[in-house]
Amino acid sequence: MTTRTFLVTALLAVFAILASASGAMADPDPWVVYEGEDGPGAGTHIVLISGDQEYRSEEGLPQLGKILAEHHGFTSTVLFPINPETGAIDPGTTTNVPGTEALKDADLMIIASRFLHLPEEQMAPIAAYINAGKPVIGLRTATHAFRLSVEDDPYDPYHHYSFDYEGEDWPGGFGRQVLGETWVRHQADSKQTGTRGRIAPGAESHPVLNGVPDGALFARSDAYGVRLPLPGPSRVLLLGEVVAGMDPDDPAVEGEVNTPMMPAAWTRTYVSPTGTSGTAFTTTMGSAQDLRNEEMRRLIVNASYHLLGMDVPTEATVDTVGPYNPSPRGFDAYKEGVMPAAHRPD
Repeated sequence: MTTRTFLVTALLAVFAILASASGAMADPDPWVVYEGEDGPGAGTHIVLISGDQEYRSEEGLPQLGKILAEHHGFTSTVLFPINPETGAIDPGTTTNVPGTEALKDADLMIIASRFLHLPEEQMAPIAAYINAGKPVIGLRTATHAFRLSVEDDPYDPYHHYSFDYEGEDWPGGFGRQVLGETWVRHQADSKQTGTRGRIAPGAESHPVLNGVPDGALFARSDAYGVRLPLPGPSRVLLLGEVVAGMDPDDPAVEGEVNTPMMPAAWTRTYVSPTGTSGTAFTTTMGSAQDLRNEEMRRLIVNASYHLLGMDVPTEATVDTVGPYNPSPRGFDAYKEGVMPAAHRPD
């Protein structure tokens, strides 16, 4: 190799390294903040944590954050799973969700992650938030938000957050103990059946259901199975009626999958590992596609008001902010190369 060829090769290698690092360098804050406009939520901070591999929470939560900020005044910080090599949003990265320190001054956490195994410095603010007894909203796969196996890291101090934790001190981990259930099963065909929200008996006047008529909420996500009864104290608000297809007008499936219908949304009081009590709202629906449904969006906004101790609007404004065309569900079906900056307001 000549000296000139060597120099050219070396320069090309340097340029390649700089190019691969440019994504991470260009976006020093790999999250997005939607500042609250005027509204009841002014001065209140909500942190939304995405990071599931199938239901496109990396697309759904930014839209939800915009709705909460623009229509209701809540300042909303949205966190993403970030590929450390490219700086891009990557739902397949389960070990890096930067920005959890934002929970230190958060008033509400909304989480829609799945099987995260975060490093201690990112997990510690989540645990501190729960230990403080602050309110939590869990969407869809949040029932199995964390998977922290002893085999992967025997010294991880947060094993008890894992969806499959079997210790007597906090069985079922974060999902069971905070949200009310961990992963159990799909109630029906996970890609062929949707879910219609039916108001649970006795819940008709609950404020979280303001503006959510019986049968109007429809999710393309299938119903999850849960163990009955839910651990107390829990109050079921919606039952998930399995329908024979992905259209809101599809009929209910007959047979065992709807006998009984599974709880699809509920509130509860949780007890943290340190003994502090807090409140939670959980729905086994809430994918990015589900958020196309107006009543689905209203349910989550209502729950935010309710858990924050605020009066829930009679019919909360939940119009989408800007274009919203979420990708279909699917593993490895996410939009590659999207940087957090792509979700920031102009």
